[in-house]
Amino acid sequence: MTQSSFKQRYSFPLDSPIKRLTFEEYLKYEDNTDTKYELYRGKLIPMATPTGLHTRICNYLVYQFQVFFASVELNVVAINDVGVRTGIDSSRIPDVIISTRELWEKVCDRKGSGVFDLQETPRLVVEVSSENWREDYILTRAEYALIEIPEYWIIDANKQRIRILTHPEGEDGYEYNDFVSGETINSLEFPDLSLSVDELLAPLVVEDLIKAQQVERKQLELQLEQERQRAEKLERLLREKGISIE
Repeated sequence: MTQSSFKQRYSFPLDSPIKRLTFEEYLKYEDNTDTKYELYRGKLIPMATPTGLHTRICNYLVYQFQVFFASVELNVVAINDVGVRTGIDSSRIPDVIISTRELWEKVCDRKGSGVFDLQETPRLVVEVSSENWREDYILTRAEYALIEIPEYWIIDANKQRIRILTHPEGEDGYEYNDFVSGETINSLEFPDLSLSVDELLAPLVVEDLIKAQQVERKQLELQLEQERQRAEKLERLLREKGISIE
């Protein structure tokens, strides 16, 4: 990364003094703004405001994970805006984290910012790549592999593909498979999960999905009620004709 691109990415002059924080200080850090910060080797890294598409992809993905986990009764949760500690004084904030419920409750019980500590390894993390794509593909990838997160997704709308990285314990770190338009992703952690690349790169609005689900539920309830009424009517007719229904 060039010096100018680093300055543009992280929004501070390179020649300015930068206060280094310990991980414990990072958990308690506040600057009275809405800015989110990652921590890299003790340096605060301000995160850029996500685009509308970025936010829409994240919301859609969390919703689909939640629906899937509920349907198969897995004791895991899909969450965002939560950190993952990747080193002594480093911590990232993936766009989506999949964790066991017990581990998530442990994080919630602690004071300070919500961060998965070392040895509290999520099952899966997702980054929606944007202008900082080099970081997602190189630096963050190395950090996630180092703490052996089993599966890491990079959703790249610019390249129109989803890269799924697995087996971080290998000699060269993660192995990966790319999935493109027209394909369905293949997750090793959740092999029964079915999501198409096209759905993820151009997702529907979650509120519309919920409304459609409610409409479908009401239609099903109406259909069941109509069938119940028909059964009761048939039962009355048979009894009027003296035909036993037992």
